[in-house]
Amino acid sequence: MYDDLDIFAAVVEHSSLNRASRQLNLSQPALSRKISKLEERLGVILFNRYGKRLELTEVGRLTYTYALEQRQQRAAFLEALSKFKEGGPQIVHLGASLTTLQTTLPPLVNAYMAKYPAAELKLVTGKTHEIVSSVSEGRSDVGIIASSTLEPGLRCVPLFDDQLRLVVPEQHPLTLPAKLTMEHLARQPMILFSKGTWYRRMTDELFQRNGIDPDVRMEIDSFEAIVRLLPTIRAAALLPKSYLRPELLHGSGLVSLHIKELEQTQRTTCMIYSASGSLSTAARSLVQVTEEVFLPQ
Repeated sequence: MYDDLDIFAAVVEHSSLNRASRQLNLSQPALSRKISKLEERLGVILFNRYGKRLELTEVGRLTYTYALEQRQQRAAFLEALSKFKEGGPQIVHLGASLTTLQTTLPPLVNAYMAKYPAAELKLVTGKTHEIVSSVSEGRSDVGIIASSTLEPGLRCVPLFDDQLRLVVPEQHPLTLPAKLTMEHLARQPMILFSKGTWYRRMTDELFQRNGIDPDVRMEIDSFEAIVRLLPTIRAAALLPKSYLRPELLHGSGLVSLHIKELEQTQRTTCMIYSASGSLSTAARSLVQVTEEVFLPQ
């Protein structure tokens, strides 16, 4: 009877035997027979029929409420059952870009593994559009991207806003002016992130908008390497605020400086995952921990 209740609920939710038959992959006559059989077993009329139009009877509405309750209880049961059937580690595929991997993921991974030490995270790296495709196609359970997306079938949850900051060694000449502007970066030795990344494109657009021709000494695709090299060559860099944790700056002898024009580089980092409700228990746990880390109550 439970299968018949599911079929009945699908007819109610699609408001049409024709649409429900396509969704259930049943012929319309077969679907009609199943509804009639359910009415016969229950001894009640579930629909008033007006040609092709169906209208729930009062007992039909009561039956639909019961069908929804059974659906929810079955889903909860299957979720609980899966926990007993999972013999090995719970595996979650998490997609992120290389830059996101260096900025956003360390605190998230630490929090997740501390709470679920038996879980196993498999990281999938790529550019933003590749991560969106990976989550949309089910190759990744959850994605962290440095932008928002309107991709159909995905839920996009904003986590935080980020922007570039100027980073220089302590005692650098740029620490002296009371108010810094982009003009102060003209002819300053700089280390930039490698070409082809979002951070580099945003940096190049910023320089172009402000008519600055930077003195680029190095191009590196690692934030950690940039931080280590800045004091050595007395250079400046533009790095994402999310990466510049206080302990990182103090331990490296660096300072973070604000320039008004850098506010133009603001971008929102988001979490994406399937909106269909098909996430595994481990993936739902990762979503929950991500919200706890970045969206505290």
